[in-house]
Order: sequence, then C-alpha cells, then structure tokens
Amino acid sequence: MSPLIAVSDVFRVFTSAGKSVAALEHVTFDIQAGNFVSIVGPSGCGKSTLLKILSGLLPASSGTVAVNGQAVRGPLENVGMVFQAPVLLKWRSVVGNILLPVEFARLDIPSHTERTKALIKLVGLEGFEEMYPHQLSGGMQQRASLCRALVTDPQLLLMDEPFGALDAMTRDELDMELLRIWEERKKTVLFVTHSIQEAVFLSDVVFVMSARPGRLLEQIAINLPRPRTMEMMTDQKFGGYALKIRALLAARGAPDSTVGSTM
Repeated sequence: MSPLIAVSDVFRVFTSAGKSVAALEHVTFDIQAGNFVSIVGPSGCGKSTLLKILSGLLPASSGTVAVNGQAVRGPLENVGMVFQAPVLLKWRSVVGNILLPVEFARLDIPSHTERTKALIKLVGLEGFEEMYPHQLSGGMQQRASLCRALVTDPQLLLMDEPFGALDAMTRDELDMELLRIWEERKKTVLFVTHSIQEAVFLSDVVFVMSARPGRLLEQIAINLPRPRTMEMMTDQKFGGYALKIRALLAARGAPDSTVGSTM
C-alpha cells in the first residue's frame, strides 16, 4: 500500500547574516494513512521545521516530500494544524474562530456551520459557542483550536506540542479526547511532543530524532492495545517503550531537562 506521506533524504538549512545552520539532514520516512505518529527529540532538533515542510509552509533545502503521491511544492489545502498556543482571535467567538479556515478557503459557510456544531459537541464545548477566548480556560481554548483544525475535514492533522503549556490533569484529559476523536475520525496525525510518555501513550509509531541537525534515529512501533487507557502507563510493556526511547535520546546527548518524561 502506498504511503500517505513519503519523505526522502530531506535537508533543511537556514541562512542568516552569511551564516548557515543545518536544521535537518538525511530525514527519510513513510507514514500510512490513518496512523498516529509522534515525534520526540531535543529542543531545536527540527521537529517544528519538519511539520512546516510537510504542510508546504516551508520548502526543504533538498530531498523530496510527497503527500498522496503528489510532490509538496506549496501550502497544502487538505491539512489541519494545531500549535502549542491556541492562536485564537480575541475579537471572535468560539464559532467565529472555528470557521476561519472555511472563510479563508471561501467554502460554503452554512454547511460548515453544521459541521462546526458537531465538532463543538464532539469536544465538549457545547454552551460555549458564543464565548470569547478570554472567557475560556487554556484547555477549552485548545479544544476550540482542535475544532478549527478539523472543520474542513482534512486528511492530515499536524500538531506541534499542542498540550505542552497545559497543566498535567488538563493535558491527560485532552490526550484522551484527542484519541477519542482520532478513533472516530481516523485522521492521519503527526504529533510533536517533548513528553516520552505522551508519545508512547498516543501513538502507533514514535519517531525519535537526534539533536540538531535533526536526523531520524529510529522508528519505534508501539504495539499496545486500543483503545488506550491511563492505566496502561503502569504496564511493564509501556515502560519498556519509554525506556528504549529515553536510552536512544541519552545516547545522542539529549538532556533529561529537554525531553520530559511526564505528561
């Protein structure tokens, strides 16, 4: 079966004031449709850069990136993105923020308004449709951000440390919510995180990256049953995956303070 995403020998070099910095080198991988893939690695190893290249927001310096068999040469339409900060417009309501991608793409507003209502119900934001960002908790803002990423029904969902700034309990809650939505909608998800445990808990496959310039050290298949439960984190097999990832990172000089073990 052909992969949804095919990345081959990607390099990315940034140049400023006559100086060049290699962010990524020799990155090669495939991702099958419907898979949940997490990326872990030290700060500055190019994880966010890689997401931008996959979305078409940033070109690779060399190498090839293809989605659905088509070379990525500019911003992709069939992609939803969620960032660490919700990036909601403060003067727009929850509904107004969710519908932004629909307006930008000049899609049919009425039909997407119905989809917006369904997504709001799906993430538990019913009753908050007309609230503004400052009236919402951080977790509720990220729920709205997730709805915005899903409102155009994208095939691919790119998530850049979306829950990293939240408290541990809210983060656990949103991890479970994300898995529930993923199992229902079967999107292909590429999820950047600094938490090894979060990566193991969520994923079908974990990509482990080296320090800058980022290389893909290993792809680790997570063979844990679904649906996942928080209790699985105490399982010996779960711990084995986490220890393997930590050992890979430690062997390449990733400090414990950079790649967290907590959720």
